[in-house]
Amino acid sequence: MSNTKMIWVTFQRKGFHRFPRAEHEESLQDVSYLGQVHRHLFKFKVAIEVFHEDRDIEFHQFLNWIEDQLDDTIHIDYKSCEHLADDLADVIRSKYPNRKLIIEVSEDGEVGITAWYG
Repeated sequence: MSNTKMIWVTFQRKGFHRFPRAEHEESLQDVSYLGQVHRHLFKFKVAIEVFHEDRDIEFHQFLNWIEDQLDDTIHIDYKSCEHLADDLADVIRSKYPNRKLIIEVSEDGEVGITAWYG
């Protein structure tokens, strides 16, 4: 039987983005305001695989490192929560390759995504 153990950290960043299709697509007319640049508090939860019981990645150090990878305010133009998760996964994998990751990104803690990286 295989066990996977993961540590997780949470953090948040102010961010500004837009969803260009919302301004023009009829099916998105009720959320057309999303086409303009708007602010969110992007909330992140990142879980990363660890390989032994004594935590080969110390979670406070991981949190400090990962927070240093992003500016205090992120300007992401048209990028979605999915894009943010993928970009963050690339950064994490550059330092911690060959580990499972689960990344959650939400807008204001209300709506968001969960992405699994094997």
